[in-house]
Amino acid sequence: MSHNILDLKMQFLEYVEIEKGRSLNTIRNYDHYLTRFIEYSKISQPKQINENLIRDYRLWLNRQKGEESFLKKKTQNYYLIALRSFLKYLTRRGIVSLSSEYIELAKVPERSLDLISMDELSRLMKATDGDDLKSLRDKAILELLFSTGLRVSELCSLPRELNLKSDEISIRGKGEKVRVVFLSDDAKQSVKKYLDKRKDMDDALFVQMRTASRLTSRSIERIIKYYAIKAGISKKVTPHIIRHSFATDLLRNGADLRSVQMLLGHANIGTTQIYTHITDKELRNVHKKFHNKSST
Repeated sequence: MSHNILDLKMQFLEYVEIEKGRSLNTIRNYDHYLTRFIEYSKISQPKQINENLIRDYRLWLNRQKGEESFLKKKTQNYYLIALRSFLKYLTRRGIVSLSSEYIELAKVPERSLDLISMDELSRLMKATDGDDLKSLRDKAILELLFSTGLRVSELCSLPRELNLKSDEISIRGKGEKVRVVFLSDDAKQSVKKYLDKRKDMDDALFVQMRTASRLTSRSIERIIKYYAIKAGISKKVTPHIIRHSFATDLLRNGADLRSVQMLLGHANIGTTQIYTHITDKELRNVHKKFHNKSST
């Protein structure tokens, strides 16, 4: 039976969107990566994909230039992950092609975390102090981010009608998966003060001051950057760095990795394990301080 590669690519993208519940942004990325592979290889049938083609494709990727330099290993892996997922899909349908096991990802340097100290976080929070609506809104944003560990996109999607009598809210995150996050007393108080001063009727929790329209992720990034500068923090501070601070604060205070995974909404615990590098360093200090200290 003849299987046209372009038709199969489209069917795969529909499968990823409908069956796997991935976001439209993920679908667009997969489409881009697979289209580049098909254009490079000039194949028309999946059975034409073989080990030699993959090896040549990886060399081609490694020699491609981005806007400023060659494609980073991490970026190359995005192309390979999309191709590997496509091959798994073909296998599931019983379509002859190369096994996804032959797609090995490029080795990348161990990821490092950008963090701010608890003192810097405290200064960042205090930088929002004020009774005007903008200050109250921005303080509520920071308190919620640190209390819940939300992704910035999840924060932007929050509705105005939050149940502040409860300590928890349900969030629909990546892949349309629902998880529960928890509100600190400081976060609830900050949100209440902000909402009490709101005069507009918009349904979004966080809105622009002039238009009363929902804040975007980019707007929140700019807000946090403004207060980081105001607080005298020289490091780059983003919503994701506050999410990192949320996770490491839990681990430092004794939370187990699986619980942190659930609170962050990570599909794979391997994603959460990046935070163990922080606690590992502290464990070394504990070992050095308390191990083999017998009296002489």
